[in-house]
Amino acid sequence: MTATERFTYGAGRGLERAGPSSARGLALTRGWLTLVALLVLVMVTIGGATRLTGSGLSITEWKPISGAIPPLSPETWAAEFERYKQIPQYKLQNAGISLDEFKTLFWWEWGHRELGRFIGLVYALGFVAGLALGVIRGRLAAVLFGLGLLLGMQGLVGWIMVHSGLQEGMVAVAPVKLALHLVLACTFFASIVAVRGSLRAEPAAALHGPTRLFPTAVALLGLVFLQIALGALVAGNKAGLVYNTWPLMDGALVPPSASLFFESPWWINLLDNHLTVQFNHRISAYLLLAVALWHAFDVRRTVPKSPLSRSSHSLAGLVLVQAVLGIVTLLLVVPLWAGLAHQALAVIVLGVAVWNLMTAARVRAF
Repeated sequence: MTATERFTYGAGRGLERAGPSSARGLALTRGWLTLVALLVLVMVTIGGATRLTGSGLSITEWKPISGAIPPLSPETWAAEFERYKQIPQYKLQNAGISLDEFKTLFWWEWGHRELGRFIGLVYALGFVAGLALGVIRGRLAAVLFGLGLLLGMQGLVGWIMVHSGLQEGMVAVAPVKLALHLVLACTFFASIVAVRGSLRAEPAAALHGPTRLFPTAVALLGLVFLQIALGALVAGNKAGLVYNTWPLMDGALVPPSASLFFESPWWINLLDNHLTVQFNHRISAYLLLAVALWHAFDVRRTVPKSPLSRSSHSLAGLVLVQAVLGIVTLLLVVPLWAGLAHQALAVIVLGVAVWNLMTAARVRAF
């Protein structure tokens, strides 16, 4: 059977149909998943813009269906603005802004929510169409259905996050809930990339190399997720607006423990101490870069001119660029363009880390 006559999911399980229509089904399914992944990348970037512009609390109600319609008259705009005036962010931070200024905030958040609705629609339509055509079935159908549930849960978590910023004394969302929201979005993105990569016309050939390459690839993916979560804590605490020097931080490579852990209990510092969350983000970045460079060197030494060589070198290069961009963002005190580029590139790095892990999974001992 040729590559145009069948396609497989994973190790040939869950999806296999004979005939040329299978090749078309494979192309359509991969194209659909590619579109979903790209939309999530844009969604995360716009989410970063709502945070950096302080727009995330401008819509104070959660209306999953009717909320798709924005204010269309002076009366509805006035009512929306009045609701915003009742929350702490307006009273403590934005008191006195004009209706036009409020509209700018509103459109950022509305666009973010509207794109979320669009992603849900694209995902649902693609999934239902795949089921109807018999392209999506078996194990693949179960996996994609579960990812659909995760996507729906993300909307609920997003509202829980926004609701945390509407409480008395709050002018922004809770950093931990922001981190959860971002990590869930990245989990969905990484899963989509993995499923797309598993849809092949033929099972990928095994690579012969040292078995340590796979656990290193696993560790790299874990470090990317950790770095994203720590970055969300930095963003949620606005910790990138302070300690804007590098490589020294507050005048030292390693700040004194009395400053890193002055809050009690000690673990609270890991979540809301500006110095500690930024320091953790820096240290995790150094570790991620070191492991990525070592992995690329190890692959080049042991499995040169292979798909794993391409993925590991791409990952190391992107992590290096991301580290430089992070330093630039910090030194410039987080301008909008740099903050958005840093967040978008983090998602791209995550996708390449998934590709690298899937390629490393094919390594077999010499």
